[in-house]
Amino acid sequence: MTAPLRATAAVRTGVPGRYAKQLVSHLGRKVEFSSQAGTSTAAFFEHGTGSIVVGDGVLTLVAESGTPEGLARVQHVLGDHLQRFGQRDGLVVSWSAAQAGPTAV
Repeated sequence: MTAPLRATAAVRTGVPGRYAKQLVSHLGRKVEFSSQAGTSTAAFFEHGTGSIVVGDGVLTLVAESGTPEGLARVQHVLGDHLQRFGQRDGLVVSWSAAQAGPTAV
């Protein structure tokens, strides 16, 4: 079995919890998030999964999928919405590829 494709984006912000809450609330109209210990995760239909991780001064987005197309879709949904919400604060989402595995974000 092939490991899923994974990409992460660490977005620096002074209010990561506020942006996480806004992103989960907005996207939660279409997908159901489960939250535990500062991490909210949702399945984006057949595309893959996305996680929003609140850290100290950083909000990390994690996209995973079995296909490049699915990965791109999850990245687009998470990243595009966060950039729009954080436009006034100049938030920029820059994705980097990572191999999926058991390591925590």
